[in-house]
Amino acid sequence: MQGRGDDRMTGQKINTPASAVLKRSKRRRKASSLDRKKARAGWIFVLPFVIGFVVIYLPIIYNSILYSFTQIRPAVGGGFQLSWVGWENYYEALNDTTYLQTLSEGIQQLVFDIPAIVIFSLFMAILLNQKMIGRAAFRAIFFVPVILSTGILTTIDMNNAMLDSMSSGSIDMGDGSGSIVSAMDIQNLLSSVTVGEDVIQYVTNLVNNIYDIVNRSGVQMLIFLAGLQSISPAIYESCQIDGATSWETFWKITLPMISPMILVNTVYTVIDSFTASDNNVMVYIDEVYATAGGDVLSSAMAWIYFLIVFAIIALVAAICSFFVFYQRRDS
Repeated sequence: MQGRGDDRMTGQKINTPASAVLKRSKRRRKASSLDRKKARAGWIFVLPFVIGFVVIYLPIIYNSILYSFTQIRPAVGGGFQLSWVGWENYYEALNDTTYLQTLSEGIQQLVFDIPAIVIFSLFMAILLNQKMIGRAAFRAIFFVPVILSTGILTTIDMNNAMLDSMSSGSIDMGDGSGSIVSAMDIQNLLSSVTVGEDVIQYVTNLVNNIYDIVNRSGVQMLIFLAGLQSISPAIYESCQIDGATSWETFWKITLPMISPMILVNTVYTVIDSFTASDNNVMVYIDEVYATAGGDVLSSAMAWIYFLIVFAIIALVAAICSFFVFYQRRDS
């Protein structure tokens, strides 16, 4: 028994054995079955999060949106009642000069922090990806700040004056000169190069905030390491055979191949910066919440903040997507 097929070279009909057709159909069924199994495994993996989100977080989100459009008043006999006020809480939040100023300063600081954290984590990932003695130990050392900044250790560090001084980029020496470097030091260092005062101030802030940058680069560094290790060594061997330098290999091979990781780390850095417990905007919203009747106003501030963060993430993703290279794999 034979099947019919087309010869792509001559366009003539050719006879195809039925066994070959059956084998191809079986392979397709196996492939589709495997895809379904992977999809089921993925849903099982995220099922605890989905259940927790629906049962716990979704009602909280709904109540938060509801409170931002209402006013809470005490009810007769105890309890409280909600009265609809529309956009009044949002108008009040947008007229709060302290909130707007804190929000503006947070966005400006983010613009300076994102390049520093992403570039530093990429630089350290490239170094730690090299073959050297004690590579695993160095990787663990750079990830230690991420562990120290979570859980109960964060509460302990809040009372640590030395860490506060390091994270702020200055240590009190008694004479008022506590910064690691000053703008004058950077200006003297770059005296042979014509740069503006804004660049000098930016470099000064980066050096003085080096502890905070290292502390916030651990996760990004691991993501970059995973991306670097996924690049086939055969590609680098081909570059060496063709006589490409390390500099050319980095710009032509390494950077395009890990560009998806750059997008992921940039988005992660934005979210991590805006949702950190020590973020000035988050701290101010908590202060407003603690005041009498501030729970509805703080809800409006939080949702304004969420929309701004979402818009920034969308903008960053749109910009980075123009430079992202996705390697095509033959199926």
